[in-house]
Amino acid sequence: MSRINTFATIEAAPAAAQPLLQGVKQKFGTVPNLFRLAANSPAGLEGYLSFNGALAKGSLSPQTRERLAIAIAEVNGCSYCLSAHSYIGKNLAKLDDAEIAANRAGHSNDAKADAAVAFAVAVAKARGHVSDADLQAVKAAGYDDSAVVEIVAHVALNTLTNYLNEVGKTEIDFPVVKAG
Repeated sequence: MSRINTFATIEAAPAAAQPLLQGVKQKFGTVPNLFRLAANSPAGLEGYLSFNGALAKGSLSPQTRERLAIAIAEVNGCSYCLSAHSYIGKNLAKLDDAEIAANRAGHSNDAKADAAVAFAVAVAKARGHVSDADLQAVKAAGYDDSAVVEIVAHVALNTLTNYLNEVGKTEIDFPVVKAG
């Protein structure tokens, strides 16, 4: 059971959060519990949605964004996000089971994406204090400064939701995948 209120309906959420939740429902066909919980703070929900929307316009492919989300959820031990992004990765980004397993281990079966995932994991584990070698490796794989900034931003975005779901103990509403 969640430790922070998870609104049962859009109408039960604060008025300022309701149009945001309607937008989530329109986009996904449902409102996952993460959004219902985040709606306790309309500003927090809007901030997350805006940050996520901005990064979706970046240079990283949807597949790589899901790879990063899976890897960071595993690093941070967030079963909610690991469950959500494993489902999204498989069903929307079309990642196979071997790729999702590699992502959970901090890697990818795609050589270029492997560098991004490994770098994101290094950023998360070192709390940003990566080595010159870490940065050189991701750049050598073909990621420019803009992409490096995006990778770091995805680490931050996913850490936000990982922490929110862990603090709230959000009830998982996707096929459950336990962080190891």
